[in-house]
Order: sequence, then structure tokens, then C-alpha cells
Amino acid sequence: MTPAPTPEAAASGAPTPPPSKKPAPTLDSKGPQRYKALVTWILFIGVLYVCFVGVDADFLALFSEGARENMGRILGEMLRPDWSYASHIWKPMVETVQIAIAGTIIGAVLAVPVALLCAVNIMPKKIVSIPARMVLNLVRTVPDLLFAAIFVAVFGIGAFAGMLALVFFSFGLVAKLTYEAIEAIDPGPLEAMTASGANKIQLIVFGVIPQALPYFFSYVLYTFEVNVRAAAVLGFVGAGGIGLHLDQQLNSLRYDRASTIILLTLVIVLLIDYASTYLRRKLL
Repeated sequence: MTPAPTPEAAASGAPTPPPSKKPAPTLDSKGPQRYKALVTWILFIGVLYVCFVGVDADFLALFSEGARENMGRILGEMLRPDWSYASHIWKPMVETVQIAIAGTIIGAVLAVPVALLCAVNIMPKKIVSIPARMVLNLVRTVPDLLFAAIFVAVFGIGAFAGMLALVFFSFGLVAKLTYEAIEAIDPGPLEAMTASGANKIQLIVFGVIPQALPYFFSYVLYTFEVNVRAAAVLGFVGAGGIGLHLDQQLNSLRYDRASTIILLTLVIVLLIDYASTYLRRKLL
């Protein structure tokens, strides 16, 4: 549809310029995109091949006679769980959940001030934010099992070492996610409060916390889910919980009892996952 001429153009009798059209893509313009996609796929396949070679991946070994026999024997025992053993593992199962709860809450509380120091919109001074991020990255670099092994060596075998390991793990994870959420909040309220003369504490209390709090609670719930799974294996290094019993049964080749532990852990994890998902939906 041709646009109507302007009054000036109609009075002067000048023709109305035709509407501008975008040039249709040509074969030459599609060439670089095809090459880019081809190079991307080649790099992806090359990296995948190098990884398979690096780990000596032999998928044919999965179908060898020895592998089939061992897998069939283990699965046959695990498909017949020893339910009489369930009465012996309720207490360590509860202890596992307690380790996860305590480690998550303490770690999340410690993560709040560090997250505020790492967020550049709250702490623009790099002399503070960069060292805080370096400490946070250092904590996140150490696996939770290594933390557990260190604390077991310091404090001895028990649930306290596992709780401390999850405190550090939760601290690193919650602080990382929280400071990223703080940096993504709406800057409008902060600018308005700064213009009205608000100090740093007022900015945090009335400008940052109302926006970041729902995300913080969501991250804490997610971390708690992860910690329940992590606490179930911390016992492999003596950090208490159900993992110690699972390690004992696997070393004794009692796969029927190990299956009982795995199934009960699965029930606990599913219940916590459902409750956590429901709460996160309500918060967000």
C-alpha cells in the first residue's frame, strides 16, 4: 500500500518516494552462516572425540560377557531389597536430613554479607568486591567431600564434620547465586533513594532486600535439595549420616541392603524436592 503524499509534496507536484524495502537475503549472505555452523559442529565433534579418547571410553565393553554377568548379578540382588534392614537406618537417615538442614541454614546466613560485598551495584569499590569474589571462588573450588575429609581429620568421625562441610558448600553456592541476583535487580528504586539522600544501610534494607529476598529463599531451598543428596554420601569419608551405612553394605557386597538404603533415600529426596518446588513457586 503506497503511503499518502505530504501536503508539501502534493502542492509542489513532486512524486512521493516509494517505501523502502529491505534487501532480500542472497546466496552470498547465507554462505558465512553456513560456514559458521559447519565450523561449530566440527569443533563440537572434535572436543567430544578428544574427551572420549581421554577417558578411554569403550562402549563395547558394556556389552561384554563379563559386564553382563556382573551387572545381572548386582541388579538381581538390588531388585530384592532387604526391608528388614530398614529399621536400622531410620536414625542415620534422620541424621542425614539434620546435617543438610543445619549446614544449609548456617551457610546461607554467612553468605548474605559476602554476597553484598561481591555485588558491584552495592559495593562499587573493586578493592573490596574483587577480594571477596576471590575468596568465594576459592571456597567453591573445594569439593564438599574434600571439606568433609578435612574436617573428619580435624574433629574426628561424626556428623559435625559433615555439617561443617555443607556449611562451606552452602556458603559458596548461595553467595554466588545471591550476588548475581542482587546485580540484576531494578536500579530505579536505588537511584531514587540515593537522590533523596538515603545511606548505604537504607539502600540495602529498603531497596535491595525486598527485590532479592524471594530469589534468596529460592536459592536456599535449592541448596537444601542438593545438600540432602550430598549428605547421603559424606559418610563415605566418615562424616556421619546414611552414607557410612551405605559404604559398609557396599564393601560387604550386601547389595540388597544397599538397595534398601537407596530406595529410602529416594523417598526422602522426592518428598523434599516436591515441598521445595512448591515453596519456590509460591515465593516467585
